Amino acid sequence: MKSIREILTSGTAYLSARGIEGARHSMQSLLVHLLGCDRTWLYLHYEDPIPEDTLSPLRDLLRRRGTGEPLQHLLGSTEFYRRDFRTDARALIPRPETEELVEHVLQRTARRRHLRILDMGCGSGIIGITLALELAPLEPDVVLTDISDAALALTLENATRLTARVKTYRSDLFSAWQSDTTGTALVPPDAFDLIVANLPYIPDSEPLSAEVQHDPATALYGGPDGLDIIRRFLADARPHLAPGALIMLEVGHDQGETTRQLMDSLGYERTGLLTDISGKPRFPLGYAPATCGFSPGSTASPDSPQ
Repeated sequence: MKSIREILTSGTAYLSARGIEGARHSMQSLLVHLLGCDRTWLYLHYEDPIPEDTLSPLRDLLRRRGTGEPLQHLLGSTEFYRRDFRTDARALIPRPETEELVEHVLQRTARRRHLRILDMGCGSGIIGITLALELAPLEPDVVLTDISDAALALTLENATRLTARVKTYRSDLFSAWQSDTTGTALVPPDAFDLIVANLPYIPDSEPLSAEVQHDPATALYGGPDGLDIIRRFLADARPHLAPGALIMLEVGHDQGETTRQLMDSLGYERTGLLTDISGKPRFPLGYAPATCGFSPGSTASPDSPQ
C-alpha cells in the first residue's frame, strides 16, 4: 500500500502535467474529502498507508480533475462567506469576487430593518441566502429568481440546509412580475429596497478555460460585448425599485465604467463603481430617485438604503 505522502506527490505531479492550476491544493482537497479528515490530520499522518478500496474512487476523481472538471463539482460543495454551499453543474461556481460584492452590500444595509431584497439570477443562491442569514435579526424579505429550474432547485437545497428564510421564483429577469393570461398579478412584491445581481457578462466570442466550460452556458454568456442581459436588467429594474433603493451588480473587470455610465443614462442617481481586492472596478451601483422613484405613484420608503 502507498502512503499518503506518496499518493499526494504522485497525484500532484499527475495534475500538474495536465496543466491544472493549484495541483497540490486540488490533490490535498480530494484526499481530505475521501478520508473524511482535515488538512491538519493529513499532515500528521503523511506516512500512513491508504487502503486499496480508498484508492479506487480517488483515481476516478483524479482523472476527472485532470480533464478540468472543477474541484467544487467533485467535492460537491464550496465555502462562501464562511458557509458551505452545495455546488454542481446546475449553476455557476461561486467566485471569490462575489464574496466582496456581498461585503459591499452589507456595509450599506447592515442597520436597515425589513428590507425587501431581490437576488436576480441567483444560481446556487449564494448571494440571497447569505444576505438572508447575515441580516436575519433585521427580518429582511428576501426573494431569489433565476431563469433555470435546475438552478432554483439547487438554491432551495442550499436554503433548506442552511435554514435561510427566502422565497424563490422562476423568472426571465422580471417576467415573474408580469400578469398571467387572466390578468392576475403574480406574487413577487413590486418594489424592492435592494436588488443585487451577478448576471451573465462574458462576451460570446471569449474563450473559456476548461473549468469554466463546466458552468451552464446560460450563466456565462451575455451577448457580443457581454452586456446585453445587463442592459435589459437595468432598464427593466426601474419600476421595481422603491424610492431611494440601491441596485448593485458584479460585472467583468473591464465592464464597470460602461455599466456605470449606462446607469447614469437610465436615470439612476449617485452611481458609483467599487473595486475588488485586486483593484479591478467590478461593482457598479446606483440608487433610484429618492423622491418618487421610477414608478409613478410610488411612495417613499423610510428604510430604503441611502
